[in-house]
Amino acid sequence: MTSRKIQYWVIPPDKNSEFVACMEDVLDVYSMPYAPDFPVLCMDEQPVQLLKETRNPIAATLNHPRRVDYEYERAGTASIFMFTEPLSHWREVNARPRRTKAEWAVEMADLLDGRYANAKKVLLVCDNLNTHTKGAFYEVFPPEQARKYVGKIEFHYTPKHGSWLNVAENELSSMTRQCLKDRKMTDIDMLKKETSAWATDSNEKQRGVNWQFKVENARCKLRSLYPSI
Repeated sequence: MTSRKIQYWVIPPDKNSEFVACMEDVLDVYSMPYAPDFPVLCMDEQPVQLLKETRNPIAATLNHPRRVDYEYERAGTASIFMFTEPLSHWREVNARPRRTKAEWAVEMADLLDGRYANAKKVLLVCDNLNTHTKGAFYEVFPPEQARKYVGKIEFHYTPKHGSWLNVAENELSSMTRQCLKDRKMTDIDMLKKETSAWATDSNEKQRGVNWQFKVENARCKLRSLYPSI
């Protein structure tokens, strides 16, 4: 019997006008110079499985690393919210029990009231998940307050199968490799503590993202995505 391997990949659609329209919109946003009054904010989410140890780990020694038993107990799930500004050395991570409209709206409201209190408009790059909507604010806040939040956000959705366009997804990938890989997060408090420490360390050491891929590059290198006219 012949063994066949399958590699899962994000395959972009061929000759899709909606895809290229969203792609070019996001690329135009990334080409804008940094403006404190109009910051570009990217956000993404990632589910995490919480796992408890079934036996006490053995502490590390000079000759052996810390050892943990391969068995574990499932302790529910959590969702990581990643926010990052491509043009500044800033990212923020928070963990919540669920990934709902309400959770997302509260996370955004905290930023709009805090870091972006003086911004005129926040240019938000995110995927078009059904929780990332203007209506989400109206499910949590009174209409007057919800309208205030909505008025400060300019949505720029990445296209379906175009998650590579979201800088926050790249940040999530880095965080997973550097902070979560081969580790058991026993509860949401531990997850918050560890991811927050990663974000603080990254903000101190890393620069902003120098995004080089522009609309003219897309029209040349990704011609197969554009409809034939």
